[in-house]
Amino acid sequence: MKKTLSIMPCLDMQNGRVVKGVHSVDIADAGDPVECAIAYCKAGADELALLDITATVENRGTLLDVVRRVADVCTVPFTVGGGISDCRSAGAVLAAGANKISTSSAAFRNPEIIPEMIRNFGVDAVTVAIDVDVNPAMPSGYEVYIDGGRTATGFDAVEWARRVDDFGVQTILPTSKAGDGARTGYDLPVIKAMHEACSAKIVASGGAGKLEHFLEAAEAGAEVLLAASVFHFHTIDIGELKQYLKANGCSIKE
Repeated sequence: MKKTLSIMPCLDMQNGRVVKGVHSVDIADAGDPVECAIAYCKAGADELALLDITATVENRGTLLDVVRRVADVCTVPFTVGGGISDCRSAGAVLAAGANKISTSSAAFRNPEIIPEMIRNFGVDAVTVAIDVDVNPAMPSGYEVYIDGGRTATGFDAVEWARRVDDFGVQTILPTSKAGDGARTGYDLPVIKAMHEACSAKIVASGGAGKLEHFLEAAEAGAEVLLAASVFHFHTIDIGELKQYLKANGCSIKE
């Protein structure tokens, strides 16, 4: 836990609005993405994530106008995911103002786009997201899911993370289907397993509900702490979280 932690609010997008659900369903409106981005930058976020949660299943590209509007107001680096299937779509998102892109389903279906994106845009611009769920039949106990967590792949999640890491990706973002939006805590075993298997930074995602959950994720090996609903609905404020983590021996971006 000697590495400096980053706090990363996530704006899940649907139809141009920020939304939040539990286990990817029961979707509730959580505001305008531009207003949310402004508020989080003022509140001390270190990074932002903007995820177009239905782009892949609707077989369309990311909402570039939203990316442009967020880029105009955002004062911290932000990552955009959802509907990024090749270098063309990735380039369009970066040209619209994003600092990084995140690819998930397309990268799994065609892994060669990962090194291609790294060659075109640089290693710092490429994040690979991995949706996972518990499956005792897998060697690690976790299976990769794609299509927004809707489609099981039969592939071991930690083995896929190791393969992604071998391409030179510097940030891997696993999200636990079971934990997403439930506020019952991050899936610590998968964070720990990927941290131990990979040299990439691991983003903790899916399940934060109280301050202790963030500390547990950091102790498991996460360097970026991502959350959505606890920030959107002010269950936890970023300043409060940073003070708590610092008081517990963590190094925090100021």
